[in-house]
Amino acid sequence: MSTQAVDQPETTAVDPRRWRMLALLGIAQFMLILDVTVVAIALPHIGADLGLQRDTLTWVVSAYTLMFGGLMLLGGRAADLFGVRRVVLLGLLVFTVASLVTGLAGGAAALLGGRVAQGVGAAMLSPAALSAVMRVFPEEERNKALGVWSALGGGGSAIGVLLGGVLTAGPGWQWVFYINVPIGLVVLVALARMLPSHLSQGTRARLDVPGAVLVTAATGTAIYALINAGDRGWASAVTLGTLAGAAALYALFAVVQRAVRSPLMDLRILTRRPVAAGTFLILVATALMIAVFFLGSFYLQHHKGYGALHTGLLFLPVAVATIVGAQVAGNVVGRLGARSVATAGLVIAALGTAVPVFWTGAAPVVTGISLGAAGIGAAFVASSTTALGQVAHHEAGLASGLLSTFHEFGAALGVAVVSSVAAASIAGSSGVGFTRGFTFAAIAAAVSALLALLMVPTGKPPAGARAHAH
Repeated sequence: MSTQAVDQPETTAVDPRRWRMLALLGIAQFMLILDVTVVAIALPHIGADLGLQRDTLTWVVSAYTLMFGGLMLLGGRAADLFGVRRVVLLGLLVFTVASLVTGLAGGAAALLGGRVAQGVGAAMLSPAALSAVMRVFPEEERNKALGVWSALGGGGSAIGVLLGGVLTAGPGWQWVFYINVPIGLVVLVALARMLPSHLSQGTRARLDVPGAVLVTAATGTAIYALINAGDRGWASAVTLGTLAGAAALYALFAVVQRAVRSPLMDLRILTRRPVAAGTFLILVATALMIAVFFLGSFYLQHHKGYGALHTGLLFLPVAVATIVGAQVAGNVVGRLGARSVATAGLVIAALGTAVPVFWTGAAPVVTGISLGAAGIGAAFVASSTTALGQVAHHEAGLASGLLSTFHEFGAALGVAVVSSVAAASIAGSSGVGFTRGFTFAAIAAAVSALLALLMVPTGKPPAGARAHAH
């Protein structure tokens, strides 16, 4: 096993527009994350207007998540090969046009087709945008930049509930999608003028099409299994068979990667401790975030009888807490190290999600979720700084794609698990299932904190050095 030389930054000069670029890229990423949850509150209205059944409405959310997660590695690799700038702009254009198509939909086919296209655009944009952040910021500022990035991504899920309630109760559910159009166009024009030209440069390697097809099919199959496990049962033949099919596709993908001349990814990247630990952290953090959002939203609407707008407003402190937690973590992770931040964040998440277990009512639930969200926001920052801290520039897109893929895995896993644990309360009026769901989330966070102590490397990479072992 040889050691690769330190990978130097692509430019020596620090771009004075880097913080403005981060703001624009962060807004774009915010739209992508927000689009996972902003639709949830609008689903009853969409179903009533278009005459859609429950299973079709489920796919309004799942179609986006499937494409977003399934194509993420391909999007990250495309950024490495064809240039970050090109893939960012193309992904944002596809997402914006698809949002308009979805809002104009008059039936199930157009609606689901638009959501699929939104997911394709998101899968291109998200890893390429994170790769751009990694490339334009110098080492000493990168942790703060990742803190901002994580805050926007983490807060997007909770703010999506608030925005979905406001838009659905106001101009109508179509504006859940329309709102992306003017914002997307403004950000597209600004980024086209601001992103530096060197971000258009990619490598000379060819895109591994067979590998891209296999890993996309494998990831999509796995996410499909997780999404439907809550309804079909975790031990059902369909769920286990689908997961086995995903495993077989991943195994075939690994064989292809060893055989082709220009593989989609060097599988050895997953054996690097920082990358493995970072992907674990983002999987857990996302699963916890979506799980407590899901439980809290159903508790407030179904158990307490609150309306969409009221529920959305109650999630505002959850969004603020996520952003604050991520910002604080981004400021201290350079001094304390990712292991300390990850462990502390997950302990706080465990304590917060345990609050609704012992105290019932809207106030304890919102308070507990908000406290937990602050810890989860810190875990998001730790995941990014751990996984991306020592990858080469030419691998930044791939590593970003891995993080984003595990983000979507976490979202699907979180919903599937808590919907199964809390099934009785979601379907009826009993509160026992909610207590079980929050208990499970608290235990999962506590166990993950212990695992973070073992998995996350100590210390931090030396300033300016980006060495890694193959």
